Amino acid sequence: MGKDYYAILGVPKNAKDEELKTAYRKQALRWHPDRHKNDQEKANAKFKDISEAYEALSNPDKRQIYDQFGEEGLKSGVPPGGGANGGGFPGGGFSNGGTTFRFTSGGPGGGGGGFPGFHPSNPEDIFAQLFGGGLSSMGGQDRGAQFMDVEDSIGGVGGLHGFGFDGGRSRGSPSSRRPQEATRPLQCSLEDLYKGCTKKLKVTRRIRGPNGSVSTSEKVLQVDVKPGWKAGTKVRFSNEGDDMGNGAQDIVFVVEEKPHPLFKRDGDDLKLDLKLTLDEALCGFKKPVQLLSGKSIQINNSNSVVQPGQVSRMPNYGMPISRQPGRFGALVITYTVQFPSSLTQSQKETIHKALTE
Repeated sequence: MGKDYYAILGVPKNAKDEELKTAYRKQALRWHPDRHKNDQEKANAKFKDISEAYEALSNPDKRQIYDQFGEEGLKSGVPPGGGANGGGFPGGGFSNGGTTFRFTSGGPGGGGGGFPGFHPSNPEDIFAQLFGGGLSSMGGQDRGAQFMDVEDSIGGVGGLHGFGFDGGRSRGSPSSRRPQEATRPLQCSLEDLYKGCTKKLKVTRRIRGPNGSVSTSEKVLQVDVKPGWKAGTKVRFSNEGDDMGNGAQDIVFVVEEKPHPLFKRDGDDLKLDLKLTLDEALCGFKKPVQLLSGKSIQINNSNSVVQPGQVSRMPNYGMPISRQPGRFGALVITYTVQFPSSLTQSQKETIHKALTE
């Protein structure tokens, strides 16, 4: 059987794609050679096995071949008609090393055309594909381009937050295999996303000259956040990242939404949990609420009893709709009624009398 790829990743044999990715990321970060300077030989071996196992199991065709023939069969290839017990694989093909191999109707092992051996890719290439760069892109030791917040439209000068990527200098791989982009989270408050704002970020990038020397340069990039943008919105700056000799990388900022103490966003709507005492739920209430715009409104009720979990909608008090200027989502209010933990006998009699008369 050779190597047990499932055991190497620590996953069951019925593991799904996301389980494989999660296991690979965990093991690859743990055993990356850059984190084991004092035991490079062991780390290199572990890192290679982890990458090999993930590459094989994450490809449905390679995984099917491995499950039937093991590591030896996967790497050496199985000749036509060589399937176990005469069984074959479904017609079609599989990809190996960028080349697509197609079977005849019987597939390998069923009288068809067999399949070639599996040749694992460079472990650093697998790592770069899943993490968008070398270890430095995860805050590792050998840092590449740095991103630092300069200021934004609300808070003036902000804190400095470094973020690096390795500019394609993956261990053992040529610079032509560099990641095509470097991503960085762009954290925005709900107020930022409601009103819109300007974020300025300083980028320190590395540039390799014709003689092989590496210099650095700094530039401030400006992101104009539009009202209504959602988490996951991407802003691309082409060719503003590291240039190590084969063209500069793109820099991509991805909007992340900071938690808000009062509101929770749901698409274009805003959700608000409003707590009421039992007295307020039964007899009416008035509660001021400050909106993301900075204005305050009065939420009140004096005409009906509010039930626990009751929901009301206030159109046009939600988030701006970015593709429909001038339009807004709704403010969705869910009422929570707080019951008293205990009542005196006198209170019970008073309430009973009021509710039964």
